[in-house]
Amino acid sequence: MPSSIRLDQQLVLVTGAARGLGEHLVRAFLREGALVVINYCHSAEAAHKLASAAPEQLLAIQADVTDKAAVQAMFAQAREHFGKPVTTVINNALPSFSFNGDARPSVEQLTLAQLNQQFDGVVGGALNTTQAALAGMREAGFGRIVNIGTNLFQNPVVPYHDYTAGKAALLSLTRTLSQDLGPDNITVNMVSGGLLRTTDASAATPEAVFDYIAANTPLRRVTTPAEFADAIVFFASPWARAVTGQNLIVDGGLVKN
Repeated sequence: MPSSIRLDQQLVLVTGAARGLGEHLVRAFLREGALVVINYCHSAEAAHKLASAAPEQLLAIQADVTDKAAVQAMFAQAREHFGKPVTTVINNALPSFSFNGDARPSVEQLTLAQLNQQFDGVVGGALNTTQAALAGMREAGFGRIVNIGTNLFQNPVVPYHDYTAGKAALLSLTRTLSQDLGPDNITVNMVSGGLLRTTDASAATPEAVFDYIAANTPLRRVTTPAEFADAIVFFASPWARAVTGQNLIVDGGLVKN
């Protein structure tokens, strides 16, 4: 079995792919010639509009990633449509969340329910997609899983307690999965960003926050979703064939990992 396969031979599934960063991920893989499944939960119109841009390469499928049966059905539908198993999973789906520090609960207000919502969506969703992908990846002798993290692990400058805790748990899962799945030639990595300019999630972020980040970043600008997406494509590419269990921070150098 090959240690890697070209991007244009991969079937990529991106969760939460209809809008924001997800749409940029779809377009980045499409540019490289991959077949791409556009997973969405509620954004049906946006997902199908995106899929219509290249119907031979793109397929929109609705599934709530926290629903294990729905995720299993999505993988089966993708395989039936394209005639091959999903080889590459990008866990991008995010439970409902607004990146506005002024509106987030303080430590006094934080509830276990808020933490569990993020754990269920972030960690539970990634677990469901990983389990659904394993049989096909093992059949292909190749697999790539890339989880989306955050630089707030190292630089918790805003009180996104629930979001950051969920992503931190996902980093731990990334590392343990990489150890467990490495013998199957399946790599598992994380790419962590800061605030991106601009996605639906960051639309509520005050302009002053963007300016502050830009001023404190070596590149003197806020990373764009397209720039972030390119780093994720790297982890699916043959150039990253010996990289697993890693967390790459892509934020213009704001946080040094």
